[in-house]
Amino acid sequence: MPDPIPSGAVAASPKPSAGRSRPRPPKPNYKHIHRFPLPISVHPLPPLIPHNPLSVISVALSYLTYIISPPHHEVYSAYFDTATSSVHVTDEKAIRALWEMGFFGKGNLSRSEPSWLEREKKRRGLLGGNTSEEITGKRRSERRELKLERARMEKLAIQQRLEAEAAAKKGSISPDGDTLPAPTNGPTNGTIQPAEKFSLRKAREARYLESQRLVRPDTETSTVNVPAEDKSPNGKTVRFSPVVQQMQFASDPDSLRLSDSVVDESKTTGEEPVLRNEEHLQLSNEEAFFLAYGLGVLQVFDERRSVIPISSLFSLFCQHSCFPARDSSEIEPDDPFIISYVVYHHYRSLGWVVRSGVKFGVDYLLYNRGPVFSHAEFAVVVIPSYGHPYWSETPERRNKTASKQERSWWWLHCVNRVQSQVKKSLVVVYVDIPPPAASDAKDDIGAQFRRYKIRDISIKRWVPNRSRD
Repeated sequence: MPDPIPSGAVAASPKPSAGRSRPRPPKPNYKHIHRFPLPISVHPLPPLIPHNPLSVISVALSYLTYIISPPHHEVYSAYFDTATSSVHVTDEKAIRALWEMGFFGKGNLSRSEPSWLEREKKRRGLLGGNTSEEITGKRRSERRELKLERARMEKLAIQQRLEAEAAAKKGSISPDGDTLPAPTNGPTNGTIQPAEKFSLRKAREARYLESQRLVRPDTETSTVNVPAEDKSPNGKTVRFSPVVQQMQFASDPDSLRLSDSVVDESKTTGEEPVLRNEEHLQLSNEEAFFLAYGLGVLQVFDERRSVIPISSLFSLFCQHSCFPARDSSEIEPDDPFIISYVVYHHYRSLGWVVRSGVKFGVDYLLYNRGPVFSHAEFAVVVIPSYGHPYWSETPERRNKTASKQERSWWWLHCVNRVQSQVKKSLVVVYVDIPPPAASDAKDDIGAQFRRYKIRDISIKRWVPNRSRD
């Protein structure tokens, strides 16, 4: 059985469809599921009001409760995979906790949220409801059906226009006469001008009416058979995509479900199938080090199943920051892992939900509350800055640092254009690289991070017709 929906979930309004209305299933109560911003246990204190003696008693009782029953500090386990240079969490309880409290990691078999088990149960008919991937796929299929329906209607209008022009050329009907049928989407001067705006509701209604005409035997003659290639009397040829020509729309979206052949055989025998969750939570090195070093809620094991200390974990992540991994344990001040982690720790400490931005061509995406609540508002690009005099003392250092920090205007224009298309504000973050530290100070990780400084700049794309004043 599917998990019960927590109290407070609000059901969406019914969604109209062709011929009938079907209510949408209630959404999960994300405010309750993701009520904790980080996977840590806290013990809040009541406010202390000096002129109210009862507040002093409430504070004393809170301290007494903390001493008698302190909050449980949960520590989750993970292992480092050298093949993927990432950290994996296999415990189901730890996976749900890290995702629900802070949106850490991603499912290795999912797009973002670990939902492979729910999708597999739904595929086998063991679970009701829709997962996030299925909702996204359904929305994309509906958009694709809308485009195909619009192309089909435009094709039908062109055919009607060609038939009218052919009849007018034969002299049966005058081209300028009133008896000429005016199509709903007729072309003007060789181009198609839609008379009305197509919508998904109209496309569904058109598919439903067409399916009803196909079902009735007495209306078979009213269906229009449109060839893949129409030729007008003056020699013009109109071609359409084979997908538009061969596409047949289903009158009911439920007909797109999987066939019975993919259902598990145990369903027919009456035995309850047992599914093992094969999905892992894949953490990036920055997320794993923030959980282990910044919060202390994660311990990482190596291949020999021994816990990796924080100092060794820091060196390990620095070695795997490049591909292939470096063999030397010498850590440079401008190591890619250090630069990216400084930015990640900075925005996480400010309350932002930091996710990978590789699909938008940036380093990070900043969410106000999380991916399930809204889209990312800012896209972050990290650039190292070598402003310290140490990096400009010799020509070798100047040439080396110039190649690492320079970016072309073409690159900036491309990244900014992509973020404008997806309605995100581009933030360029400069990380000031300090000179190499002394050998005795390299063991203190906190002292190394305090030497770095961050400068962030928000960039917006300038549009001439919108910025005239």
